[in-house]
Amino acid sequence: MLRKTMLALADNETVTRMVTNNRLSRDLAFRFVAGENFDESLSASHNLLNAGMTLTLDLLGENVTDPDLARQSAEEYCTILDRIAETGTNSTISVKLTMLGLDISQEFAHDLMIQVLDRARLHNNFVRIDMESSAHTQRTLDIFYDLHKTYGDTVGIVLQSYLYRNDRDVEDAIEHGAKVRLVKGAYAEPETHAYPRKDDVDAAFRRQMERLLDDGNYPAIATQDDAIIDVAKGYAMRMGIDKSRFEFQFMFGIRENLQYQLVNEGYNMRVYVPYGEMWYPYFMRRMGERPANMLFALRNIVRS
Repeated sequence: MLRKTMLALADNETVTRMVTNNRLSRDLAFRFVAGENFDESLSASHNLLNAGMTLTLDLLGENVTDPDLARQSAEEYCTILDRIAETGTNSTISVKLTMLGLDISQEFAHDLMIQVLDRARLHNNFVRIDMESSAHTQRTLDIFYDLHKTYGDTVGIVLQSYLYRNDRDVEDAIEHGAKVRLVKGAYAEPETHAYPRKDDVDAAFRRQMERLLDDGNYPAIATQDDAIIDVAKGYAMRMGIDKSRFEFQFMFGIRENLQYQLVNEGYNMRVYVPYGEMWYPYFMRRMGERPANMLFALRNIVRS
């Protein structure tokens, strides 16, 4: 009930207008969103960069069904890559294919993704294609692997451990030499597609993480879970896997003390930095897709 309510509120235009003008709501959301534009996102990330962390900038938005808006999104992604190059910021970008019109057609999103990757290659940068709901998983992977043939390590993919299919997807990624960001997954998926129990998701994440550490191409381990981080560190040490061969990734505003601790221990640390005017739907979906996210967010506020 809580999840359905929050997702409904995220899509309610009247509530969106009210909340985006409310100081308390903005203060809460902006602990996990780095601002509404590129310059604000860099200002919010200044201390992270100075500490030796790297960034992945994510322009908020999704589910674009207007072709002109999708083309505009592609241009915005290209502009972000230009600004990263101009400012010398140590950052890559993350792209949602539904912002590039995946729900219009697979071919349409594929062609716009080429535009973004050409700009990334011009600047010697990297683009991670984000993973969305299971309804988009196979189409996203089809586009990714087709682009990977041409763009190689300019493009990477996100895989979600809570999907039953993900053990196979991890093996496919290893076989293709693809750069993977491994996440647990946050969308509300049916039990026919994803593990419903946290213990099963955690076990799948650990299993897939170890495969990527063994044979993957610079895997990104995206978790704020202490137990899993300890497993990753211990496994890498036992197997003689150098710290330079993988990185940890955290969400902006989550467990900041642990982010600094990992950097001080010599691990590569990347922070996923969402920003944009669509911050309210993003925040509500992050909280609503898995209600445990809300408790996690509130605990972090109390800790600070």
